[in-house]
Amino acid sequence: MDHGLFGPDSVTWKVMGEPILLVGGFRALLMQGLHPRAMRGVAQNSALMDPAEAWSRFARTTEFVRVRTYGTTEEVARAGARVRKIHASLTALDPDTGERFRLDDPAALLWVHVGEVDSYLSVARRAGVRLSGAEADRFVAEWRRAAEVVGLRPEDVPGSVGEMDDYIRACRPGLYFAPEVPHPLRQSLNAPLPARLTPLKPVFPMVTLLAFATLPRWARRLYGLPATPLGDLWATASLRALHTGIGLVPAPVRYSPDARRARKVIAEHAA
Repeated sequence: MDHGLFGPDSVTWKVMGEPILLVGGFRALLMQGLHPRAMRGVAQNSALMDPAEAWSRFARTTEFVRVRTYGTTEEVARAGARVRKIHASLTALDPDTGERFRLDDPAALLWVHVGEVDSYLSVARRAGVRLSGAEADRFVAEWRRAAEVVGLRPEDVPGSVGEMDDYIRACRPGLYFAPEVPHPLRQSLNAPLPARLTPLKPVFPMVTLLAFATLPRWARRLYGLPATPLGDLWATASLRALHTGIGLVPAPVRYSPDARRARKVIAEHAA
């Protein structure tokens, strides 16, 4: 059977189906927002505050993550080709240097990738998803395959938690929040949602606030927000409480259809 990039033996399937990873997805966007080129590429090629455009982009990103995680080899290849074509066709201006750059700039793509992997892993572990150190390293290594889908060379991508931490540490001097981009926390207070999703508006500030709280302290400071050890404790306690509460919901309701299918395949594989 074609399980795509991962499959029943992967740590990725063990982790990615957990609903708490929604917070990890928002955290990944916040990490992306600290790379000026990555964020300017988004801001200059989309209407961030337009409900139709913002929600469409979010829906496309969510679908891409779903296909990349659970899709067949052919589905992943199609999705990857589409994303690479879009990135190669769009450009943005770096006001710091006056240089125009393509959205498939490898440095920006690598930061987005690492921010995503780090966010999923950090939120999962702090929420109480059981992962050993070896499994955490395997998760990072598995996602080299996902990096290849967007056009990166696997050998250029961190393959362990230690390599990922070293990469993030090396990037920190060049990171900042571009002042011309809307601040995500303020944006969440008036989330640009289509009319049919207006009832969900009160949820966005809460999810965004929790996602901010899970960022490293240095990242919160770059967004101009308080960053204390007490905030770290609050974030971890909130993630654990939320993950525990979600765990009380029956599995057929708690997990997405793809995650339910993956869990079934994992169980059959282990039998």
